[in-house]
Amino acid sequence: MTYRLSKQDYDPYFGTYIGLVPDGSVTKILEQQLGETLEQFRNLSEEQGSFRYAPGKWSLKEVIGHISDTERIMSYRLLRIARGDKTPLPGFEQDDYVEAADFDSHLLSELMEEYSLVRRSTLCLLKGLSEDAPTRRGIVNGKEINVLALAYIIAGHELHHRKIINERYGIE
Repeated sequence: MTYRLSKQDYDPYFGTYIGLVPDGSVTKILEQQLGETLEQFRNLSEEQGSFRYAPGKWSLKEVIGHISDTERIMSYRLLRIARGDKTPLPGFEQDDYVEAADFDSHLLSELMEEYSLVRRSTLCLLKGLSEDAPTRRGIVNGKEINVLALAYIIAGHELHHRKIINERYGIE
């Protein structure tokens, strides 16, 4: 999937995430991220997974769970729009999802396996899209967006959180 995005393809709110994604095929970028992220967390302990860099901030386990949840939601949106569904799709409140998930009760290895499976599922979806699907448009949270932008948001959202993980959790 190597189509080029324009600013008319997405809500400006997502521009920060999309701007983090390097040039190239978004599917190849997502594949590369999968390996990099798994490597980044390969040797972390449960104690490190429960670390919060400040009171009230998410633990590392919660960040990983949040990345997976957000990718699921964005992939679902991508699927619906790619298949021509014109039903407007709602937004979601990330903090409510993290609170309800109780990610800290999970093993870090389980959360990483879940992340891996979610990403592999996203990649299968993207690789199976019809040729014209990336430019199909839909409404998400009251704003117009296209399929390709959703794929870039998935990649950029993860890059955003990996940067935070590097800077605030001290994990490279």
